[in-house]
Amino acid sequence: MSEVTLILAAIERGDVRAVDELFPLVYQELRQLAAQRLSKELPGQTLQATALVHEAYLRLVGSENQNWTSRGHFFAVAAEAMRRILIDNARRKKSLKRSGGHQRIDLDEAVVANDDKTSLDDLVALDEALEKLSNKDKVKADLVKLRYFVGLTSEQTAEVLGISPSTADRHWAYARSWLRLEIAKGDQTARS
Repeated sequence: MSEVTLILAAIERGDVRAVDELFPLVYQELRQLAAQRLSKELPGQTLQATALVHEAYLRLVGSENQNWTSRGHFFAVAAEAMRRILIDNARRKKSLKRSGGHQRIDLDEAVVANDDKTSLDDLVALDEALEKLSNKDKVKADLVKLRYFVGLTSEQTAEVLGISPSTADRHWAYARSWLRLEIAKGDQTARS
């Protein structure tokens, strides 16, 4: 077991001191992942990597449900926390900018492939489609969260999810296609 896994087990048992030991061990990796993710945002993003990491960490250790089974599980939960923070931030900005009005915009392959800058509308549309995918296939949705919102590689994602790299690649291809179709369907509904 890694040191992080041992500390996570101590946190689960209620050892308050273990929380203080965990942060220095995971901080740099979380900050690097947050910085990678935020680099994909449009210019003018007010959320900084440090703030994203701190907010995600506070949500993680402050939650009632601290039953992490491994280092990989912890980072999967951290990915979800970062995703929620980014989505909440995007929704807040959208509501301020457009007085709450919603406008769907096509989300091209580059956005789902994690290559281009992401607009607030694209991020919200992706989140809505990702929620639907999660209801259909949680593993594929988790894979997208880890790849897109945290910036893990295919190999890292496979390790976190406990699947083979080839399965991770197949799931990634399927999820990208499914999300593109779902977002396009939502766009057509919004236009009618």
